[in-house]
Amino acid sequence: MRKLILGAFAAATIAGSTASSQAQTIGVALASDTNPFYIAMLKGIKIEAGKHGYKIRVVTANSDLAKQLNGVNDLIAQKVDAILISPIDAKALCSAFDKAKSAGVPMMSIARGSACKSQLLHVAMDERKIGREIAEWTAKKIGGKGKVAMIAGPAGAATFRNLAEGYESVMAKHSGIKIVYKHNVLLTRENGLKQGEDILVAHPDIAAIYGANDELALGATQAAKAAGKKTSVVITGMNGVPPAVRAVARGDLDLTVALNPVAWGMLGVQTVKRVLAGDKPEHGVYLNHLLVDSSNGAGLWKRMKARSKKK
Repeated sequence: MRKLILGAFAAATIAGSTASSQAQTIGVALASDTNPFYIAMLKGIKIEAGKHGYKIRVVTANSDLAKQLNGVNDLIAQKVDAILISPIDAKALCSAFDKAKSAGVPMMSIARGSACKSQLLHVAMDERKIGREIAEWTAKKIGGKGKVAMIAGPAGAATFRNLAEGYESVMAKHSGIKIVYKHNVLLTRENGLKQGEDILVAHPDIAAIYGANDELALGATQAAKAAGKKTSVVITGMNGVPPAVRAVARGDLDLTVALNPVAWGMLGVQTVKRVLAGDKPEHGVYLNHLLVDSSNGAGLWKRMKARSKKK
């Protein structure tokens, strides 16, 4: 199967005339309007759409499944030319994928994938691989022994199940490591804080906390600092949003995984362009990633600040 790989910090340019896309509209249905990751992803979508003359029509969801389903149905009724969706639930939106397919509207997932047969393709990261790499890094950091807790993200989202499965598959190989806590929650800092507090009360000797995204990890970090335990607990996140990279650079967060959501959004539009031109990848389109820790966090944060000042 063919794969298209895009580096996390360089969006590939898709050649071709923009004339054919002048009057076309891309519908966008992301999982959240307030999460920094999705805010950055939408920014990338808008940047790349502008380059090719596409119009963008965004429907809001904010982790409300019914609202996302209604929004997608509205996009289909409005006869958009394609839809990029980050499904809140991997299965619950299959009726929308089916409806889009029947209407001749190519609908592809971005960031989060679905288990729906009518999903055209997934503009994705290698989720299980990232989960494994986070686990390998953590196991080494804690010396191959200790108790580990997982704040695993939404139960219905395939992406977070895959990340967790990758993580757990590696931890199971270490006889000295035991996962003593796992809970599925929505991806907010408040949930990370609450879960972090619960973990530290139930397991005061916890060695590491896995956060399925940066907001959860930053919340858990806040809980660890308040309990005076930050130096004894390794906390990892995922997404590489600026607050997380800054926290790694300062030594407050131990690890994040940089995915560059702006580049990811741009890749989504580039993929739409390919599909509308009749060229569909056989399996999916993938974004590379970068583990960010004390060895490279300060340098990455410096570059991010420099880019921000130029805008």
